Amino acid sequence: MNRFVLGFLAALLIMGGIWFFTDKKDSRDELNENSAMIQQQIQNVGKLIVTEGYYSQVFTYSNSQKLFLSLVSANKKALIVAKAKATVEYDLRQLETKIDQESKTLTITKIPEPVVNIYPEFEYYDVTQDFLNQFEAKDYNKIKTNITDQFRKKIEASELKNDAQERLMSELLNIYVLTKSLGWSLVYNEVIIENPEQMESLRR
Repeated sequence: MNRFVLGFLAALLIMGGIWFFTDKKDSRDELNENSAMIQQQIQNVGKLIVTEGYYSQVFTYSNSQKLFLSLVSANKKALIVAKAKATVEYDLRQLETKIDQESKTLTITKIPEPVVNIYPEFEYYDVTQDFLNQFEAKDYNKIKTNITDQFRKKIEASELKNDAQERLMSELLNIYVLTKSLGWSLVYNEVIIENPEQMESLRR
């Protein structure tokens, strides 16, 4: 009788051990699978988020030089119609994150800065120039620099950056939804993101 009881207890211990290690392995496999899924999602958003804007403006350029002891003036001028495409980009390939499998936490450690790119085009009209003061490469470079700077100031004062930031938030919201569905926590600036409204705290 004692031999039967001992055999029964031994069988229970063996079955319990098998269940324990199998369950632990399944949990670890699921944790690794969830971690890989989160990493894949981050890689999927690791692309440029681009907002585009188009601008146009008319500029007048003029230059006058005094020659021969200021006895002679040599002038040049032009009417320039400038158009520009501007983009605001977040290169999410530079998004930095840290995954802690033990606590099931994804921490966003760095959000990249927005980059403003300007692609200007110029058309010149009513170009006049005196023989002693003609247009040179340095004049066209100066015109391009000045006009591009004016476009940049206009873009900085516009809603273009805000539009790009909203698209950034929508991409990061996808990460939040994924982590929440897997029972993970999303952290930024040492704050656990509990709801979509808190995503506003991720704004730079």
